[in-house]
Amino acid sequence: MSETTSTVARRRINLNGLLIEGRALIALVLIIIIFASLSPNYLGIDNLIIMTRHVAMNAILAIGMLMVILNGGIDLSVGSTVGLTGVVAGSLLEGLQIPFLDVFAYPAVWVVIVISLAVGMGIGYINGILIARLKVAPFIATLGMLYIARGIALLITNGTPFSRLRGEEALGNTGFLPFLKSSPLGLPMAVWVMVAFAIAFAIVLTKTPFGRWLYATGSNERAAELSGVPVKKVQTRIYLLAGLCAGAVGLLLTADLSSATPSGGEFFELNAIAAVVIGGAALSGGRGTIRGTLIGAFVIGFLVDGLVIVGVSQFWQQIIKGAVIIIAVALDQFQQTLQKRRAVKRVSADGKTSEPSRTAQSAPGEEKPLVDNSVDK
Repeated sequence: MSETTSTVARRRINLNGLLIEGRALIALVLIIIIFASLSPNYLGIDNLIIMTRHVAMNAILAIGMLMVILNGGIDLSVGSTVGLTGVVAGSLLEGLQIPFLDVFAYPAVWVVIVISLAVGMGIGYINGILIARLKVAPFIATLGMLYIARGIALLITNGTPFSRLRGEEALGNTGFLPFLKSSPLGLPMAVWVMVAFAIAFAIVLTKTPFGRWLYATGSNERAAELSGVPVKKVQTRIYLLAGLCAGAVGLLLTADLSSATPSGGEFFELNAIAAVVIGGAALSGGRGTIRGTLIGAFVIGFLVDGLVIVGVSQFWQQIIKGAVIIIAVALDQFQQTLQKRRAVKRVSADGKTSEPSRTAQSAPGEEKPLVDNSVDK
């Protein structure tokens, strides 16, 4: 009788855990069903393409944010980095006046793209140095960089947007807008960039030593350091990667708007954090996946666009989005409680009294040792 009761209880906990872990996908399905019933145009092909393009930019930014959150950090500067990289690209496309000469230089398109991405990575690298080497709290370091990057963008533009981004055809520079605004195979370029980033970062997290080090440092930084993980290098590189993602979004946003504005990317960091949290990542670090982050980005994007389509007030949109984020965090805490209960029940069932060793998770439900000793560091 007791065995039957124990089995039922264990099954109930496992079922609850499965529902909680799949909360983002369940929420996405519910959002699609609700808004499809409220608006016949919601699932139209054209509308789905538009919504997916909006999702793509947030998803790319969220992928970089996931790398930071897996380490237990936060990056509040990515939105300002988006705006600054867009402004840098816009200023280069409009042409640079050579000092003391009445000459304008129009860099080649690939040079503009490389410089813009380098600016984003440079901001991320500075964040990483401040946090890893100087031990500045991630919140403080990236908050300060938020203001610095936005201020530099305002200085470059003098508060006015760049709108002449077509380059100079006579010099072989027609701008990158047509390329980044193209739709290969019917899908916007932003979607293809999102897919490329998702695949690349998924490989990094699951197939490389760096990915294992990242999960290890997020789960227990001190234990990872004692095990030989280069903790400072990991912390520096994840912020650099977050800056790379922000730079890519800055280019895509500039192409999408056909202009570069210093206010570009405002509050993008909040949407990225929301996507990561809704996707099942733990803000304390050590848990999260690219797949979950993508689903979280689609939840945010499809929810916001759906509210716009059915005519919900922008004020209510903010309230609803905030409520969704709070619910996601509450469910995350509930999930952790369930995991602790399952761990205690397994220990009791096996007759063990020692506490299980702490491990780093490469994905929810998949445990790996802190460091793979077979990997040459």
